[in-house]
Amino acid sequence: MNENSRIFDCIDYQLNKFAKSDMFAAKENGQWKTYSTQEVQQLVNKLSAGLLQLGVSGNDMKIENQDKIALISKNRPEWLLLDLACQQIGAALCPIYPTTNINELEFIFNDATVKYVFISGQDILDKVNNVKDRIPTLKNVYSFDALPDVDYWTTITDTVTSENLAALEDLKKTILADHCATIIYTSGTTGTPKGVMLSHRNIVSNVANSKTSFPFADSPHARALSFLPLNHIFERMVSYIYITSGISIYYAESLETIAENLKEVKPHLFTTVPRLLEKVYEKIMEKGAALTGVKRKLFDWAVALGSRYDNIKSGGAWYNIQLALANKIIFSKWREGLGNNIDFIITGGAACQVRLLRVFNAAKISIYEGYGPTENSPVISVNCRKNGGTKFGTVGLVIDGQEVKLEADGEICVKGPSVMMGYYKRPDLTAETIIDGWLHTGDIGIFEEGKYLKITDRKKELFKTSGGKYVAPQPIENKMKESPFVEQMMVVGAEQKFVGALIVPSVPNLKEWMQHKGIKFTTIEDAVNNPKVLDLYRELLDSFNKFFNHVEQVKKFELLPNEWTIDSGELTPTLKLKRKVIMEKYKDAVERIYN
Repeated sequence: MNENSRIFDCIDYQLNKFAKSDMFAAKENGQWKTYSTQEVQQLVNKLSAGLLQLGVSGNDMKIENQDKIALISKNRPEWLLLDLACQQIGAALCPIYPTTNINELEFIFNDATVKYVFISGQDILDKVNNVKDRIPTLKNVYSFDALPDVDYWTTITDTVTSENLAALEDLKKTILADHCATIIYTSGTTGTPKGVMLSHRNIVSNVANSKTSFPFADSPHARALSFLPLNHIFERMVSYIYITSGISIYYAESLETIAENLKEVKPHLFTTVPRLLEKVYEKIMEKGAALTGVKRKLFDWAVALGSRYDNIKSGGAWYNIQLALANKIIFSKWREGLGNNIDFIITGGAACQVRLLRVFNAAKISIYEGYGPTENSPVISVNCRKNGGTKFGTVGLVIDGQEVKLEADGEICVKGPSVMMGYYKRPDLTAETIIDGWLHTGDIGIFEEGKYLKITDRKKELFKTSGGKYVAPQPIENKMKESPFVEQMMVVGAEQKFVGALIVPSVPNLKEWMQHKGIKFTTIEDAVNNPKVLDLYRELLDSFNKFFNHVEQVKKFELLPNEWTIDSGELTPTLKLKRKVIMEKYKDAVERIYN
């Protein structure tokens, strides 16, 4: 595909280069159902023609006049079928997180003047029904699942004629690379959602540049497991890489079934966020903690070896002999748990703990960390699969086709063909964010060894203590989360004399420690107030504080009994902390720190 390709050209590309019997696959009624490249092409064309019959079009292809279609669904083949079908007729797809709250949903529908909505699942239908009377532009709702009182999506394709399909072929030729393909509303951690407008060229250039930089080889026999939400540009862009690399896409049933689906699909690769890797690691460590005797000693020995692993500096001959042995007797079981076929995993969306990168890579589970915001379609940099292409603790090398510069305050700015068209209906915000063609990311970074980009913080998350000293919370939080006793953590202290922290303990590990110490465990509420537990966390903090300068050291903390989740409102859909929400929700705890 070249710079004038439209995203939907990826279907023809795969059909001509490596037509497959399993371009997509998903579990339906307990069985894996596959969709061939040919089938996908026919379904996408029929859906495009059916949408045209409903009166959906790009009109004059000016962004404000393109019809908008909303999509709120878990990952499944129909997601990409609709995505590609909208692109072919010039409609702009607005994908929305299934977890979006009702107020934001209403805002997005009205901001984008949405004409039709496609959903999956009764819970999402209920949300849409709740707001639909307040959306004057909305004509109908279609469901990918057979549900009562809503039209099933194939009613759109059932009446398509050969004339419709012929008209579609002419229309496809009029869609240009510079036309808007999608508007992605980013929930962000503050304020109302902003609609990021991305053109075909924005996304195709990012696909092509990521593919050559990383590199993604053409792999017609490979399978990828897809579970990161497709409404996030990262998983969607990677899906187009899979299609143009001939990699089959298998959709996990849900986040809860990933472990089973890994064993069934035996994928060669997948993308993830660090939080899910942390969960995998915690599960492995729990199993290890249950071992006894020689088995436990071997497990601990392997993990200790792995945590010293460095991909750049060799540990020496004796270390490598031991690691080979650990791989044979311990780590081989970890690989089995992932389906035993993994060539590599790509992680993004937040900083991955270096300890996890060391251990997994030592265990021959290659994890590559990358970085980029929605506004850049998204990839700016990635740790690459070539000699000298990876450095743990960084987000890797800037990919082909992007220029990156750091402002005086360290802000990362990027220029290139992937920089968004702008924010929908917000020329004011666009002008603040894109200056002379440079996208200002709001992330602060440095270059290590002049080439590996490292994110040190979010510009908006830096805070000043009352002594006027700046504190960057993320590095402190990421370091402390290396402790098996810390599940989640948020550093506080803006305008205060010292830095404090809210800590959510890792319940299984804390429980085990308490039993080991002969302390009775009743409820987590009691545990977080137990003087001996508080002493444990005080000692932990002291042991980590030495990694930070005096101003950044956590002086006081509060333990909280409940984990922060998307559903309870403290995490964004990409599992980032909503700092404002947490500050508000736990203001009593914060006050106790500073009283």
